[in-house]
Amino acid sequence: MAGNTSYTIVEYFGGDDGYRCGYCKNETGNFSHGMWSHTMTVQDYQDLIDRGWRRSGKYVYKPIMKKTCCPQYTIRCHALKFQPSKSHKKVLKKISKFISKGELPKEQTDGEPMDSVCEEASPREPSKVCHSEVKCAAITDIQREVAECPAITEVQKGVAAAAPETSGKDPVSVPDGRTVATAPKPGVGADASRPPCRKAKDLRKERRLQKEQMRHDTDGISSIVSPTPPTPTQTNQPKPLEDFISESLPDNASHGLEVRLVRSNPPSPQFKASFDASYQVYKLYQMAIHKDPPDKPTESQFRRFLCDSPLEAEYSPDGPEMGYGSFHQQYWLDGRIVAVGVIDILPTCVSSVYLYYHPDFASLSLGSYSALREIAFTRQLHKQSPKLSFYYLGFYIHSCPKMRYKGQYRPSELLCPETFVWVPIERCVPLLENSRYARFNQDPDAGDARVLKDVGRALVLYRRTIMPYAAYSRKRKGSSDEAEVQQYAGLVGQDCAERILLYRN
Repeated sequence: MAGNTSYTIVEYFGGDDGYRCGYCKNETGNFSHGMWSHTMTVQDYQDLIDRGWRRSGKYVYKPIMKKTCCPQYTIRCHALKFQPSKSHKKVLKKISKFISKGELPKEQTDGEPMDSVCEEASPREPSKVCHSEVKCAAITDIQREVAECPAITEVQKGVAAAAPETSGKDPVSVPDGRTVATAPKPGVGADASRPPCRKAKDLRKERRLQKEQMRHDTDGISSIVSPTPPTPTQTNQPKPLEDFISESLPDNASHGLEVRLVRSNPPSPQFKASFDASYQVYKLYQMAIHKDPPDKPTESQFRRFLCDSPLEAEYSPDGPEMGYGSFHQQYWLDGRIVAVGVIDILPTCVSSVYLYYHPDFASLSLGSYSALREIAFTRQLHKQSPKLSFYYLGFYIHSCPKMRYKGQYRPSELLCPETFVWVPIERCVPLLENSRYARFNQDPDAGDARVLKDVGRALVLYRRTIMPYAAYSRKRKGSSDEAEVQQYAGLVGQDCAERILLYRN
């Protein structure tokens, strides 16, 4: 971000041990690589989720797709192009009926949880993460010192000077908001900073209507026809999501519903004031929906899982006015919290982390409703920040039928686990019907545009000094961590490896 001097600082952990899968309940079948993030910039996190990473609190993990029992594919929805389906409209009508007449639906829904990552399904934090002495006690000092660290400018200059020549070959697609070596081919990809193109058919229809209008005027019957030509919205454009949402919140209703956005890290005064009420709803939700025993959803577990975040608040002149980072969207019904959507606002997307709600309102399909509100929120942010145009729903797990509902927010794409390009979900599903693991990019010659080329250029933080890994390994002659650093750098990609500080002790 412009003017931002903070850095991402991580500790990497391998992915050798299998743990219990929250989806298929396999006791040791879930495998992932992970790292503890003491602090992380929103751009680094954006780049990491565009390579299949995901956060659970401050722990950032990446499923080992070919090895894990339930492969988890990053999914995103094109918020600007989204149109609610019949089932989405049904949810909005249900909310409208409840708010206007005060009646809860009698039938129970199938409990579609909008859990972008369910706590049980996410990996356990590593017990070996070092939270003492040189680590957490000193991490704030490290962050302060990093900005003034004499090595940093030299390291950055050295890294820039040693940058390899970029190839002239056009990649199929690259994560949004990044610089590419060559301009995209005409008609390929969408420029998020420009308004969506209008179809030629729409323009032709509008011209035809204008001609008819002129004919009506010359026939002397202009009083019957509107003097201004109808806009595309009036003629053939479907009603936008925002209209359906506003209709679901009628005036003079039995209930009042308000959505409040509060920053969770660093916690805003509004977040602190509503913390206990929010936690109580979480506790009830975990016990009723996930069948947790009463002593499991503790306040510290709630903080660690849904309040702690490595993302600090960041602001940018072309960013949203509330800034980037981690937030809670609280749904207040008649003055009390009934649901909370945990989200991250990143440079090109709103990323859904979790949704929990009061079990008394389970029949209202609040999981679907919150997703529709978050898509509308993404569209609102796009007006302030043109690059921000996607809604990330976490992981799509085709092998778990209960998690397939995320594919209903169309148009949506899945991330190819080998080339990290986005592929329309319609092209991915047939592949996943045949095999749990699939490469979605069908170009056999395509590769990872950010593949690791030189591990020596990865940055490490060693004894409060930033240096390239090549310099560190010379300093620590005989150090045995090259395979581990190589694995880490390969997973985050060359760009992130040259920006993120990998802690070495």
